[in-house]
Amino acid sequence: MNTYYLPAGSTADGPYDTVVTPESAGWGYSGLKVLQLSPSGTATFATGDAETLVLPLSGSCTVTCDGETFEVQGRRNVFSRVTDFVYAPRDARVTVSSASGGRFALPSAKCERRLPARYGPAEQVPVELRGSGQASRQVNNFCTPETFEADKLIACEVITPGGNWSSYPPHKHDEAKDGEAELEEIYYFEIAGNGAASPRDGFGWQRVYGTADRPIEVSEEVRSGDVVVIPHGWHGPSAAAPGYDLYYLNVMAGPGEHRAWLISDDPAHAWVRSTWAPEDLDPRLPLSSAVEKEGDDAR
Repeated sequence: MNTYYLPAGSTADGPYDTVVTPESAGWGYSGLKVLQLSPSGTATFATGDAETLVLPLSGSCTVTCDGETFEVQGRRNVFSRVTDFVYAPRDARVTVSSASGGRFALPSAKCERRLPARYGPAEQVPVELRGSGQASRQVNNFCTPETFEADKLIACEVITPGGNWSSYPPHKHDEAKDGEAELEEIYYFEIAGNGAASPRDGFGWQRVYGTADRPIEVSEEVRSGDVVVIPHGWHGPSAAAPGYDLYYLNVMAGPGEHRAWLISDDPAHAWVRSTWAPEDLDPRLPLSSAVEKEGDDAR
């Protein structure tokens, strides 16, 4: 099995469907857990040396941290709404409870500074539309350097309409140099059912490839709950199969003194950006906003 591709359930541990730690990934900073709670379920964990977000993938929850309680509206699924979330600092004890049950992503990054616990309203999450034509996608910038304060953690959501490519042109961020930052990255995927017989029927595709001196090779069909870890190398495209909208959560962190999301495009494909024009944006976008939409396109 490819060590950079983690199929759904392959890292499960107790109430967590997905567990990626810096130790398991073989790097220094980025982590992700996905917490599954049954109705009236509760989980308590210590953040340790990592700042951590509580980001609903489905369902609502109550989060208690540092003596404060935050009510999180959440969402029906990742395609129905841009969600609110909670930031928990390092060295904190966090309790997540859910009356109706749900699934909650816990992206994290080892860090030095201890910032205050905070609530992030869905209405304040910038929704960015990138690319054009079949490279059009939606980016929910809920925890990027320009939109939300953190010490090391960078996280965003990308939603790609069926038949489109995202994470494109292929790019990398594995060196500290002008115009590029060194960042480890986790991709966590979900696929919209869109009428499929089973939630696992929908699929997409993820590509990662290395430079001459730092080889890496990933070319995998991805389904809901799958993870790809990217320590280095060019990554992209993330391709959504026709008929199946593709969601992925990006979690990034690295050793840089400044929290910055800077990338270098693969020179062989960088020219594609020059072909993009605003009028060519896929008319299906945006696929979601802070307002819950009706219908059932669940995972």
